[in-house]
Amino acid sequence: MRILISNDDGIYADGIGELRKAMEEIADEVYVVAPDRERSACGHGITVTRPLRAKIHKFKSGKAKGWVVDGTPADCVKLGLESILEGPPDLVVSGINLGPNLGTDVLYSGTVSAAFEGVINHVPAVAVSLAAWENLDYRPAAQFMKEFVPLVVANSLDPGVLLNINIPNHYDGRGVRITRLARRRYIKCFDKRIDPRGKVYFWMAGEPYNMDEDDPETDAAAINEGFISITPLHLDLTDYTYRKKLAGWLPTK
Repeated sequence: MRILISNDDGIYADGIGELRKAMEEIADEVYVVAPDRERSACGHGITVTRPLRAKIHKFKSGKAKGWVVDGTPADCVKLGLESILEGPPDLVVSGINLGPNLGTDVLYSGTVSAAFEGVINHVPAVAVSLAAWENLDYRPAAQFMKEFVPLVVANSLDPGVLLNINIPNHYDGRGVRITRLARRRYIKCFDKRIDPRGKVYFWMAGEPYNMDEDDPETDAAAINEGFISITPLHLDLTDYTYRKKLAGWLPTK
């Protein structure tokens, strides 16, 4: 089994380190192609206005081969698939992200976008996040991925589908729920401040507001109740139901 790993927290992040060690235990070949620094919330941006630079990165232990890239997570996966790996991987695994990727966060997430880049290139992919910000322990999440990844490879994901996985911090083995994305937005997003020269600037932060987190089918509800959430996401964003409605009130050919 050949696995390509990336993330949006950077190649030096603790999460990708634990994931790498877990994948080394189950895969014949492990490749890590990841950003040189944190690229959180960069979405699916790719670099087209300057060259990309990739340097070989040697890990202190393990058999994985590494490259550090001065680009986005999507850049890293695209570069890995097209120019670095000698053959296609069996799976792209993106993570383990610091913090959850729930609901509409997936649209902003560099972690999810790295996985989607695999899907765009016809490689099955999963994104995995630790749903916490402090007192972090990535080891239970890495252990789960060590057990789960062989299942993904053995059962084959449908074309265009990736799995978005969120794992509670200090996961206690409560179980897994197959979920849908919660309807999530952020409130109180901007902190207005004054710089030393008296100029106004804004720092984006915000508080997550889940509009349907009480629905047990959502990823947010699963995490709140201590379950692992696995949500299948599809590359095709077309609303097929509304497409038919739209055809009813617009002249089409």
